[in-house]
Amino acid sequence: MEKNNLRFETEAIHAGYSSKEHQDSLVPPLYQTSTFTFDSAEQGERRFAGQEEGYVYSRLANPTVKILEERMAKLEQGEAALAFSSGMAAVSAVLAALTKTGDHILCSQGVYGCTFGLLQFLKEKYNIGHDFSAMSTKEILENDLKPNTSCIYIETPINPTMKLVDLELVASAAKQRGIPVVVDNTFCSPYLQTPISHGCDIVLHSATKYICGHGDVIAGIVIGSSNFIKEVSRTTQKDIGGIISPFDAWLLLRGLKTLPVRMDRHCENASMLFEFLRTHPKVETIYFPGNSDFTEDNSIMHKQMKKPGGLISFSIKGTKQTAQLLMNQLKLIKIAVSLGDAETLIQHPATMTHAVVPEEERRKMGIEDTLLRLSVGLEAWEDIKEDIEQALEKI
Repeated sequence: MEKNNLRFETEAIHAGYSSKEHQDSLVPPLYQTSTFTFDSAEQGERRFAGQEEGYVYSRLANPTVKILEERMAKLEQGEAALAFSSGMAAVSAVLAALTKTGDHILCSQGVYGCTFGLLQFLKEKYNIGHDFSAMSTKEILENDLKPNTSCIYIETPINPTMKLVDLELVASAAKQRGIPVVVDNTFCSPYLQTPISHGCDIVLHSATKYICGHGDVIAGIVIGSSNFIKEVSRTTQKDIGGIISPFDAWLLLRGLKTLPVRMDRHCENASMLFEFLRTHPKVETIYFPGNSDFTEDNSIMHKQMKKPGGLISFSIKGTKQTAQLLMNQLKLIKIAVSLGDAETLIQHPATMTHAVVPEEERRKMGIEDTLLRLSVGLEAWEDIKEDIEQALEKI
């Protein structure tokens, strides 16, 4: 068997690690150290000068972190990866690396609330502008690009409206102008979607979510070409310092081993709950990539996603107070932001994850006061359904 031909499920367990290089330890060791010793002063000089391979300081590189980075690069079909202390550290590093004063960022029609906050910060502090685009056709995309557009930033599915962006369409238009395409792949994980294989340049994750899968790590990952990752490593990450701890990297490696199994269950549960919610009389609208009623998005899903994912957003008939009342009636499902955990979580985007977005902008993104986002967990789907059902009966 050729090691390069291993399937995703196998690579999630084995990629980037050789037990022979680590005292035959089956599990990757945790190198919980801040610094590394040199055999001589001359060796230290050579390593700092980049003339000799080896570890110097864990802010620059660490063996446990390196295993995680190599595994994620393999799973995302990229050349190299870099791990960060949070998803927003990863987003910040990428945008800092790709922009300068006076540049412009074209974004998908909706982004995570803190990404929106960062875009505003870049605009106010450094005169780096941004616009949101539907990106639904080549004509719309080309019309929204500007001479000073330095990168295209995409979420797909978009948080929290679950709208999809055609990655191949965007990548094709971007390549004609030499503009890099960045994709936040958090909602899918590389198990469901690999943007680089569709022509995109850089992929990032809030590894806090599906990559970890257990709600006990804050982390981020960036995947791209070796040259880009090297540039970010020796500048943005090294000097700003948003590094991941070795222990968090070790936990992510543990989480990755079960990613395919977990994602299958998340997707299966979400599909069953979607069928229940889509016909409920108190549900106004439901947003789910597997919804065949939304033909355009559904066709994009089949083109670039393995399965519809584990997230459902839906609007309740009524007001903001109706939506909050529903949340307060839940017994099994937890009210919490984040996603991708074993537990099913529900949150109210307008007042939680996207509270920083001005109301006018939120409504343009499709985030109404009655919208709820459900991260479907690994429990028996019937128990999740029964909890939502009893809550709906009380509103």
